[in-house]
This record gives sequence, structure tokens and C-alpha cells, in this order.
Amino acid sequence: MSMKENKIYDESQIQVLEGLEAVRKRPGMYIGSTSSRGLHHLVYEIVDNSIDEALQGFCETIEVTIHKDNSISVQDDGRGIPVGIHAKMGRPAVEVIMTVLHAGGKFGGEGYKVSGGLHGVGASVVNALSEECYVEVTKDGKVYKQEFERGKVVSDLTIVGESEGSGTKTYFKPDAEIFDEVEYDFDTLAQRLRELAFLNKGIKILLTDEREEKSKQFHYEGGLKSFVAYLNRNRETLHEEPIYVEGEKDTYSLEIAIQYNDSYTENLFSFANNIDTVEGGTHLSGFKTALTRIVNDYARRFNFLKENDKNLTGEDIREGLTAIISVKLRDPQFEGQTKTKLGNSEVRSIVDSLFSEHFGAVLEETPQLAKIIVDKALNAARAREAARKARELTRRKNILESTALPGKLADCSSRDPKECEVYLVEGDSAGGSAKQGRDRRFQAILPLKGKIMNVEKQRLDKILNFAEIRSMIAGIGAGIGEEFDISKIRYDRIIIMTDADVDGAHIRTLLLTFFYRYMKALVEEGHIYVAQPPLYKIAKNRKVYYAYSDKELNMILEQIGGKDKNTDIQRYKGLGEMDAEQLWDTTMDPEKRTLLRVDIQDAIAADEIFTILMGDKVEPRREFIQENAKKVQNLDI
Repeated sequence: MSMKENKIYDESQIQVLEGLEAVRKRPGMYIGSTSSRGLHHLVYEIVDNSIDEALQGFCETIEVTIHKDNSISVQDDGRGIPVGIHAKMGRPAVEVIMTVLHAGGKFGGEGYKVSGGLHGVGASVVNALSEECYVEVTKDGKVYKQEFERGKVVSDLTIVGESEGSGTKTYFKPDAEIFDEVEYDFDTLAQRLRELAFLNKGIKILLTDEREEKSKQFHYEGGLKSFVAYLNRNRETLHEEPIYVEGEKDTYSLEIAIQYNDSYTENLFSFANNIDTVEGGTHLSGFKTALTRIVNDYARRFNFLKENDKNLTGEDIREGLTAIISVKLRDPQFEGQTKTKLGNSEVRSIVDSLFSEHFGAVLEETPQLAKIIVDKALNAARAREAARKARELTRRKNILESTALPGKLADCSSRDPKECEVYLVEGDSAGGSAKQGRDRRFQAILPLKGKIMNVEKQRLDKILNFAEIRSMIAGIGAGIGEEFDISKIRYDRIIIMTDADVDGAHIRTLLLTFFYRYMKALVEEGHIYVAQPPLYKIAKNRKVYYAYSDKELNMILEQIGGKDKNTDIQRYKGLGEMDAEQLWDTTMDPEKRTLLRVDIQDAIAADEIFTILMGDKVEPRREFIQENAKKVQNLDI
């Protein structure tokens, strides 16, 4: 979206709102956390500034480099941060932007029409949380440089050379005093930069990793059309070309791309000013309303739906749909728990009218495509009716009515979900040990027999015929799919406990796929855990030790004076080899156990992984496993 009418971007447009001291004291308030997520967020804050230049039509290329020591530089060919003296502060504007919180061209000034970035805290926060940082601005034939340490000015802005063109280079080294870890992950950065390149068509983003001498370039002229094709690349699509809508109204611009595939799940991703609106909002509801209305109107007019037939539901029409909705607007209002829900009410009708007009015309002009979409929805409606009947059988009338609970569930005595946990245990023998070894007050055990169904390849009505899945739904107590209500869960922690072998890893992935596809809120709100049983039992001189990895085994052997004839090492092949007491001591005792919380940070990445691991296409799965096998000992999400 090019908006070049306002070319003046100088020091007079930089407004100052607040000082920097608080950032180092409470970094989490400004970048979300000091974990790996916060570390990567620093890069996005700087890149967002370059993207904002691109949105105004002044920047074409952004280069992000991870240096050998995990420092980062971001270079763009935009207009360059203003270097003139800021009237109110009496210092160069670039220094103000780097050292004063909420100073920037996006706060009330006319420097920017539209800007991205969720926190909008930008460069000053990155500077405050970096042990060293410098900015180089190329402007009017000169190169200016200024250096900082932990947010403080180390050198004044000076001219260090001459150069044609314009742009900004920001270099920073995250502060090890602040962050839990300071090692960047190439794939995590690549995921977001690829997303930004899709969302801002035509922009070129280059990511280089000097640690491993590898690089990737992201550049998509097709915008969201390319994005949807990319997301569906491991699926069988029902029509070759995505349906693409682009439009502007007043100061709002909209881009939508949709494409159907033969799966039974919907994948809708929405963005506002490049921010992933995880909780949806008015742009998403405008799209859904329009899609449902237009397909029903078409189905009625061309007699796919007879007079007495009920309308298709939104859920029917979205089965197998991959869609991306991206709006750009001047003053977005973000709401919701994580401030990722778009609240601007006027956006709903703008998206509805722009999409309806275009999509209605597409159906009229391509009756073959319309038939594919309507047939898919009619099949989904029949399956939904079958699923509703099956669901009636599995629904629990009352969470305290234990008769409705699955027979093999050994429930806990507490009725307070907040203190309760349920172990989903692979196999009956391990289930027996777990039942004996547990703390009955707050630990419930649900043994699962055999392999769980691969839900990636089935509709809900078929899934509900599967006894093990019905047991889990009844045990968890919150329903399934569209009717899932997280407030009704009976256990705060749902713990997957499988053997530490290949089969165990497969069952774990099948269970995670089920939860992600049909009880997504459990995953998103951190209720799903993976138990970590030990790999080895080491006995020496009547003392017993447990090791959870090869590394830990070597450490223990070192501590006990090496391996000799008195040392007995047993490698556990499965949970069934442990008796009740050992299972409690190693894997279930809250004082000693290790639980991994399943944390899926990025819905798009998660969706892709489950499609690759559980879908029909073999080649992407082989590639994924080869790529990731080096990084992890057992493939897990």
C-alpha cells in the first residue's frame, strides 16, 4: 500500500511521551517476557520500523543478520531516521527515538499513515535491553552514527562517511543480564520474516546467519495469494488458484485470500497492520458473516438447498478452508486477554461489503468452483448431523455424575479442577502401575489402549466412533469442537505419559494432534503437558539414581566414580518396566518430576507441523524429519 502524499518526515514529527528507566526494571511489560520469545521480539520491533517505511512506499529491502556472537543488525533502504535537532528535547531526533520510550513518528504525528508493531515500543526498548547498540543513518549524501550501551548514550551523533541513497542500520547485542538465553533461532526468525513478506507483497527480506553461513530470502509478489498457496502446499487442494480479494475504502485497505483443501479442519488467520490477531476480531467476523451469507444465497438460488432444507452453518462452509484476512488501518484498537483482538467496529462492515462483492462475482462467473465449495459444505453438514447424534452419547450431563465417566478412568477424590490432573497413559500395564503409585487425592489415571486414531484424516462423526477418544472427551468433561467450553474442564493439567521410544513419540503426536484440532484452547491456555519418564536406572552400592538423558547418565556416572562391576545400568524401554513406587518417584511426584508444558507459540507453525506429520503426503514428512532429527532426540512439538 503506497501512500506517498506526505513526504515530510523530520524531527518536528517526533512526539515524546515518557522516559526509559522502567524498561530495564520490568522488561516483561514491554516485550512480553525475557525468555526466548522476548529475545526474538527485539528483532521484530526493529524490523517493524522498516516495514512501516515500506508501507508508506519508501523501503524495498530489509536485511536481517545474526552475527557469530548472537548480535543482530537490521538494515533497510528507507528514508533514514531523522537526524535534525528535536525542538523540544534539543537533541538529534535519532537519539530521542533511541533513548526515549514512546518517541516516534507514529504517535499523533503525520509521519505515518499506518504502522505495524503490537507494542509500538520500538527502538528505545531494544536499545535499553542491549549491552551495546548503534545506529547508522544514511541521508542526504552522509552517513551518521551514534552508539549506546544499555539505553545510555556513549557517543554523540557524528558523521562517519559519505554515501549515496538512504536507509537505517540498527545493530544491537541483547543484554545477557536481562535475558534467560541470548541465542537466536534461525527458524523462529525465518517464520516471522516470511510472514511479513507475505503480508507486505513486493517487499524483499533477507535473513543471514553468520554462525552457520546460511541465508534465506523472502519476496512474494503475490502477497496473501502466495501465503495461502504456501500454507496449503502439503495438502490436496480442491481448486488450483486461491480466490483473492484486494480493496481499499477511505483509509482502510483489505487483502483476503482463500483456498479449499480436502481436509476436515478450517484454518483462518487474521492480521491487522501485520499483527497476528490470534483472538480474531471485527475483520474476521465480517469475513465469516459474508462467506456464510454468500454461499447460502448461491446454494438456494441454484437449488443445491431445497425449500425445506436448513441453511448451511458457517462451520459447514469453512470445512477444509484455508483463509487469510489482512487489514491495514490508521488507528487500530486491540482488545482481549492478550491484546490480539481487533475491536474497531467499522471494520466489520467494510470487510463484509468488499469481500461479498468480489466473492459473489467469483461464484457467478465460475460455477464449477461454486459447485466444489457448496458440495464440500453439504457433505460437512451431513457429517455434522451425524456427529451431533454421536456427541449426544458422549456428552456428560453433570460433571459430578460419575456414572457418565469412562469405566477405566481412575478418578481423583478432589472436585476442584484447579488442583486436579489426569494422566493419559499408554497401555494397561503402565496404567496399572500409575493407578497404584499415584496420589489419589488430585491425580486421575486414564489408560489408553493401542494407537489413537489419526484425526488429521477423519471427520468428527468418525472420530466420535472411536472408544478411546470418547473416553478422553468424557473424562475431560468440556465437550469437543465448536461446543468445547474450557470453563468445564475437570482437570487443570492433562498429562500425556507415553514410553520414551518411537511408538511412544507417535502416540504423543497423535494425542497432540487431537487436542490441537478439536480442543485447541487446552493447548493455547497451557493445560497440556508431557511427562518425562527416566531413560535409565543406575544402581551402585545399594543406591539408586535415575537419568533422563544420555548427558545426565554420564554426569551421574562421573559423580559415582565411573562404571565398574558394581554398577548396574538399566535402560527403560517402556513405562511398564517400572513398578508403582518407581513410577511415582521418577515421573509423577510433583516434588521430583519434570513436566514439559506444550507451548505452541505460533498457530501457523503448529498447523504446518501437524499437517506435515499427520497428513497424507510422504515427501514433506521425510524432509521435516531429516531437517529436525539433528536438533532433537525425539520428535516432539
